[in-house]
Amino acid sequence: MNILFMSLLAVLAATRVYVTEFNTRPIVIIAFCSAASLAYYFLMCRPSKVYLVDFACFKPSLNCLCSKELLLERAKGLGFLTEENFKLVNKILDRSGLGPWTYVPEAMLEIPPKLNLEEARKETDTVLFGAVEELLEKTGVEAKDIGILVVNCCLYAPTPSLSDRIVNHYKLRGNVLAYNLSGMGCSAGVLAVDFAKQLLQAHPNSYALVLSTENQISSLYRGNNPSMLLVNCLFRMGGSAALLSSHPSDRYRSKYQLIHTLRTHVGADENSYKCVIQEEDSEQKVGVSLSKDLMNVARDALKVHITSLGPLVLPVSEKLKFVVNLIERKLFKKKVEAYMPNFKLAFNHFCMHTGGRAVLDRMQKSLELDDWYMEPSRMTLYRFGNTSSSSVWYELSYCEAKGRIKKGDKIWQMAFGSGFKCNTAVWLALNNIEPASKKNPWRDEIDDFPIKANPTVESTK
Repeated sequence: MNILFMSLLAVLAATRVYVTEFNTRPIVIIAFCSAASLAYYFLMCRPSKVYLVDFACFKPSLNCLCSKELLLERAKGLGFLTEENFKLVNKILDRSGLGPWTYVPEAMLEIPPKLNLEEARKETDTVLFGAVEELLEKTGVEAKDIGILVVNCCLYAPTPSLSDRIVNHYKLRGNVLAYNLSGMGCSAGVLAVDFAKQLLQAHPNSYALVLSTENQISSLYRGNNPSMLLVNCLFRMGGSAALLSSHPSDRYRSKYQLIHTLRTHVGADENSYKCVIQEEDSEQKVGVSLSKDLMNVARDALKVHITSLGPLVLPVSEKLKFVVNLIERKLFKKKVEAYMPNFKLAFNHFCMHTGGRAVLDRMQKSLELDDWYMEPSRMTLYRFGNTSSSSVWYELSYCEAKGRIKKGDKIWQMAFGSGFKCNTAVWLALNNIEPASKKNPWRDEIDDFPIKANPTVESTK
């Protein structure tokens, strides 16, 4: 309120008029200045709007292209798999939802494969530098203009950090706010957007660069624990870069505006905390173990998450149906199923993390989505595999390449991650997005999709 008080004093001093019983002009002036000052005060206190200027998804070179057969051959060549587990890996790959060709680091395809720290660095450099350079080319923003940097990679945490590597390579300015997120799981891409949003609102008129990736070489499990082998089968090479802005003038050239972010953490529960955990097997070989409870944990986390998300995004009619159902079950003890709101009334496009075919099947069933809505997620899993925290960006790229994004559309990016976490980002399209108008990882092959990839729900769209 200091702004209001100082404004009033300044006006009175400038006009040199004083209130008398015969002069009402000062009262009018004071009232006008009070209203103007209050309006200015509240406008200045409102959080800055956050825009997604553009984003880029890294597409590896043809030298990284790998078939299922070649992957099995290299796995056999490493010699650590028993015959029983080799058959298990073959079976998992058949049922994974991945297509015949995906991408892995070149070092994994050499004979023998090079699985050392230097190659892990090279993999991350290739992915992140490739994504950043494409993004800077798309946006025309120079590296020196970036004030905030957020990098996330779950299992690969070298020293100096990955954010330090980006600062060094692109010679970012000395006062850049650089953050490195590790161990946050596959939902870290959405989590990083929420983090960048809060930083942008605290530092108006800034650019934030958000980078998401996972390192396949460093996360490769070289043992025979079946619960740890799934990660080797699903995860693939990939990464993304997104440029967020709190410059009001960027609204007119940005693709999207960030409407909501929401984070749910159910790690207080012991089963949820341990369902995805990095540990040593009986032979002291490190890997990520996936619990048999994972699907149930994800289901329960989703229920908690959408209970918070629904009031933010659903129309009134759906909110009323949900409340009535809740009263019937909790107050009147009726044995009726919990009502699942129709999120198709809130969102035009769904980008659900490509955790695997089983995860997507459960998501589709839980949210009662048609195949058309799940197509970006299933096709991303099919073509690129699970690229961890960057997968939701490959899915949004798919929607753009198909020409589906129209002005006013709302997009739901949602991802699960170890901990256990469920995170959401909701975007509003500010313009029609022309298909393949700029670089896009799908541009040269989008006409080949969708490919029938074991849908579970009859398509109605």
